[in-house]
Amino acid sequence: MTEKALRLGTRRSKLAMAQSGQVADAVSQVTGRPVELVEITTYGDVSREQLAQIGGTGVFVAALREALLRGEVDFAVHSLKDLPTAQPDGLVLAAVPEREDPRDVIVARDALKFTDLPRGARIGTGAPRRMAQLNAYARTHGLDIETVPIRGNVDTRIGYVRGGELDAVVLAAAGLNRIGRIDEVTDFLSVDTVLPAPGQGALAIECPAHDAELIAALGELDDPFTRAAVTAERSLLAALEAGCSAPVGALADLLADGQIVKEMRLRGVVGTTDGSTLVQLSTTGPVPETHEAALALGRELATEMLAQGAAGLMGEREH
Repeated sequence: MTEKALRLGTRRSKLAMAQSGQVADAVSQVTGRPVELVEITTYGDVSREQLAQIGGTGVFVAALREALLRGEVDFAVHSLKDLPTAQPDGLVLAAVPEREDPRDVIVARDALKFTDLPRGARIGTGAPRRMAQLNAYARTHGLDIETVPIRGNVDTRIGYVRGGELDAVVLAAAGLNRIGRIDEVTDFLSVDTVLPAPGQGALAIECPAHDAELIAALGELDDPFTRAAVTAERSLLAALEAGCSAPVGALADLLADGQIVKEMRLRGVVGTTDGSTLVQLSTTGPVPETHEAALALGRELATEMLAQGAAGLMGEREH
């Protein structure tokens, strides 16, 4: 008799289905059990409002978590950058697999690079974080651009460029990689220009806290370096009391000496969406060996950023 299939809860978007399908295959391999995808519609998928208006934090996640808690699915896959920083009771982050490319990318008309866009170029993005950093870069480098708030899936966003409504759109490299469309990118934005969202490029596999067997099996997919990095980034976000729609960028990367990883560097940025004010700092320390050490790295940098005036740049604070 074949073993009962594990039910994987996923959003319905093409990207969510692609990344959930990749996780399903990996889970099948480690457990020896079939995995079936259960499609769940979330508020973030049906709402037409701007992300910043509907609260950003958790709008793509709540319905999946409710299905987990009700036992309708056995585990769920989220884009880590969509996950609120507080972990709910009854659920556990069983695995954070190895991270994809965390960078943001530009898809522009006529295969243009970001710095080659014409004067007055209109760039679409739904993220205040991207707006803040692109506008700040433009101000300091004499570029004349206008950032335009947009929503929608990858097809919709790239469609604005193809249809001539926008000169360029900003997307995450990881998402385009996962749906096999990375060849449409016209420019990769260096993390020195635009720091990604905390957790960008990483996936989170979540399951009920009581299922020790499943937690152990999913744990095989965990990448300790990725987990340490995103834990530090999300700790920074939490300490700034900012939700996923706040203009906060963060990236933790490993500094290696030859083959030996020596240290972790955490960089953070927060700014006003017009780019007129940015607080950008970094800290370097030993690679965190424990969850607590990774949390401490994020909190430390957040404290420094708050001391430099980051709190006033966040828009509405979350309580």
